[in-house]
Amino acid sequence: MQQFGIRPEEPKDWWEVEALYDLCFAPGREALSSYRLRDDVPPVSGLSMVARDGQGILAGAIRFWPVHVGAHDALLLGPVAVHPTHQGEGLGGYLIREGIEAGRAKGWERVMLVGDAPYYSRFGFARLEGVEMPPPTNPDRVLGLDLAPGAWQGTGGEVTRWTR
Repeated sequence: MQQFGIRPEEPKDWWEVEALYDLCFAPGREALSSYRLRDDVPPVSGLSMVARDGQGILAGAIRFWPVHVGAHDALLLGPVAVHPTHQGEGLGGYLIREGIEAGRAKGWERVMLVGDAPYYSRFGFARLEGVEMPPPTNPDRVLGLDLAPGAWQGTGGEVTRWTR
């Protein structure tokens, strides 16, 4: 993997990261149900990261958001994106692993996302039973990972916006 400078996202990065997401995802991405959980809620400080190449150009970004799952707290991973010129270099996987470890280090017990199980299973994510994302979300795409042993065991219910 090429050398990238990885650091926490800062407010000055916001619009550049948004432009990367616009480039990498279909138009209307903000209509997805996961965005309703992010409206007017800032990403978790220190977990959302940017990767810049040797010229300082944004190569990738990942964000994590706080949510409630029933009576429990969780991280919502996403979006994660890598600029098309850097896809296939392992940067997306690196950002995911670094973000997961940072979340664990900050004391978060569980992380979830809406995504493709074949891709995310290599990071340890598995389908969550009994966790209800706002519609319309395919339940087969609701995946989770324990950051603390057994954290998802017995955790279920509606995923709702952060209120703290």
